[in-house]
Amino acid sequence: MSTETNTWKPGPAQLQESGIAQLMRALGTVRYEDLQALSNNEPARYWAEIIKFCQINWDMPPSGHVDLSAGPEFPKWFPGGRLNWANIVLDWSKRPDTRDKLAVVAESEDGSVKSATYAQLAALVGQFTAGLAAQGIQRGDRVGLLMANGLEATVSLLSLVSLGAVVVPLFSGFGVDAIVARLSAAEAVAAIASTGFSRRTKRVNVEGALRDAWRQLPTVRNVIWKRTGDETLSDPRDLDWQGVLDGAKGQTLAPVVLASDAPFMVIYTSGTTGKPKGVVHSHGSFPIKIAHDAVVHFDVHPGDVFSWPSDMGWIAGTLVLGCALLRGATLVCYDGAPDYPDWSRMSKLVERHKVTHYGSAPTLIRGLASNEALALQGDVSSVRLLITAGEGIDPEHFSWFQRTFGRGTQPLINYTGGTEVSGALLSSVVVRPIPPSGFNTTSPGVDVDVVDSEGRPATGVVGELIVRKPFIGMTQSFWRDDERYLDTYWRTIPGLWVHGDLALRREDGNFFMMGRSDDTLKVAGKRLGPAEVEEVVLELHEVAEAAAIGVDDPDKGQKLVVFVVPAPGTGAERSALSSQVAQHVDKRLGRPFRPSAVHPVAQLPKTRSSKIMRRVIRSVYCSLPPGDLSSLDNPAALDEIRAVSGKD
Repeated sequence: MSTETNTWKPGPAQLQESGIAQLMRALGTVRYEDLQALSNNEPARYWAEIIKFCQINWDMPPSGHVDLSAGPEFPKWFPGGRLNWANIVLDWSKRPDTRDKLAVVAESEDGSVKSATYAQLAALVGQFTAGLAAQGIQRGDRVGLLMANGLEATVSLLSLVSLGAVVVPLFSGFGVDAIVARLSAAEAVAAIASTGFSRRTKRVNVEGALRDAWRQLPTVRNVIWKRTGDETLSDPRDLDWQGVLDGAKGQTLAPVVLASDAPFMVIYTSGTTGKPKGVVHSHGSFPIKIAHDAVVHFDVHPGDVFSWPSDMGWIAGTLVLGCALLRGATLVCYDGAPDYPDWSRMSKLVERHKVTHYGSAPTLIRGLASNEALALQGDVSSVRLLITAGEGIDPEHFSWFQRTFGRGTQPLINYTGGTEVSGALLSSVVVRPIPPSGFNTTSPGVDVDVVDSEGRPATGVVGELIVRKPFIGMTQSFWRDDERYLDTYWRTIPGLWVHGDLALRREDGNFFMMGRSDDTLKVAGKRLGPAEVEEVVLELHEVAEAAAIGVDDPDKGQKLVVFVVPAPGTGAERSALSSQVAQHVDKRLGRPFRPSAVHPVAQLPKTRSSKIMRRVIRSVYCSLPPGDLSSLDNPAALDEIRAVSGKD
C-alpha cells in the first residue's frame, strides 16, 4: 500500500493469476480497458466467454445473446436456452476434485457448527426437493423464505430453485404487516421459516409474527417450520422441516429444466412511498451476473472460503450464496450478532474457518474500528480479499479495514448495485489501483455512466448514475406491475436506466458514490450528496456515525442538518460536539455549507443490513409521514429524532 495516498496497488499475483487476469487472456485483451470496451461493444462474445469460464452448462444452448423484440426495457436473455441454475452449484458434486470439499459451513451464535460437502449438499437438495414436491409445491409456485442464514436455509433455497418454484425472501426482522404485504402480493402458496433465532443469547420469536400474518394470507396452504427450540407445531397445516426431509428418505428429485427467462425469485424492496416493489430475477440472468462478479470483482476460485454474513431476506443473502457456491468455494454462514460475545467474533470466525474472502457492511467496519483491540484478536492471515457494500464508506474506515483485516497488502473491493440489478454497477478489479472508499471501474458488461439532468456525461461533478443499455442481471420487471417498473427506472431520462444513485466520476476514471437521488441536498444552489458531507464529518475521531439531510428552507431552498453518533469513550459534551462538527464542515466545505443544526443521538435508524435510512430521518424530523418502515431494525432510534424535530 502506498503510504502517500493509501491507494492499494496490485502485485504480480493479482496481475497474473487473478480471475480477471485469466479472463483477459481468454479474450485476447492485453489491457483491462480493452476488456471493458469489448464487454460493451461485443456483449455476445463477452458473455459467451464468461459462461465458458464460469462453467455454466446449458441443458439446451441458447440461440442468441438477447431478444429485444419487446423493447430495451424488457430484454429476454439467451433466448431458446434452457437450464436450472441449481445445477451449476450441484455440478461441483460430480467432480472428483470438489465433491468432498466443504460447500457450506454454518456457525451459530452459540458456537455450534454444521457443515456439508458438495456431495452431501447435492444429496440434501435432491432429497428436500422431493420432499417439497410431495407436499404439492410445483413449478411456478411462489414460496416465502424466512430463515436464519445457515445450512437449512441454503438447502431450502436451492431446493425451491431446483423445483422451479419462485422464492420470495423475507427479512428476519419483518413484522406482520410487512410479511402480509409481500406474501399476499406474490400470492404465495407456502412458506419455509425458522421458528426463531438468537441475538446476544436473547430469543427472537419469528414464529409469532408469521402465524399472525398467516391468518391474513388465504393462499398460503402450509408453513414448513425449521424448529430452533422446543416449539410445538399445533396447526394441522404446519409441517416440520426435518420431517419433510426425512419423509423423502431414499428419494431424490433432479432440478427441472426451465427456459432461460423463467423466474426463480421475487424479492421485495421498500419504496420511498407506496407498496414494496416486487423485483423479478430469472435463471438465465441473475446467477450468470453473480458468477461473473465473483470472478471479475471478487476473484473467487474453487476451494476458496467465502464469508459475508447476511440476512437471507435481502438480495445479499442469495448473492453471497451464489458467489461462493457457483464458483465451487466454501460458503461460511453466521446467523448471530457480529459483536457477540464481544467484538472479536468476526476475526475469530475468519481464523476458525480460514476465510479467504470476507465481506462486511460499512457500519460493522466502523464498529470494529471503534473496538480495535478486541476486533483484531483473531488471526486474519488467511484473508486474500475483502469486500464492503450496502452503503457509502468514508476513506478513513475503508483504509482501516484494508490495513487491519487486509494486513495492508490485500485488496478491499467496494461494491454497489442493488436488488433490481443483481450485482455490481460500480466496483473494483484487482488489476488496477484501488482508491480508498472508491470504485476503480464500472462493472464490465454493464454500460454505466454518470450524467447531468439532460443525460450528458458528467465528470468532476455529482451526477445521476445511469445505464445506457439493457444488461444481464437487471430485473425482468416488477411482479405484475410493468408500469411502476417503467416509471421507476426508464422514464426519468427516456431511454436510460436511471438507478436513483448519485455518483462522482473523477478525471482519473475512479468513481465515488454520493448517496441516493432522493436524498440529494441542494444548499446555496449547489447539489451535493449526503455522503460528501458525512465523509467530512467522519474525519472527526469524536464521531462514530453520521447522517446528513436537507430540510426545506424559505431563504436557502434547503438547509443542512446533520445527525451524529458520538464515538464510544470520547465523553464530549453534546453542545461542544455539535459546535465542533459545524465548524469542521464550515472549514472543509465552506461557509455556505455550515450545518444549520447538528444533533448528537445515541443511534441512527437503520435496516438490518446496516443501511442508514436518511429518508426516514428526514420525514420524522420534518413531521412528514415516514413511509414504509418494514425494513427498519431499530424503531427506538426515531424517538430522539422526533424529540429534536422543530427545535431549530
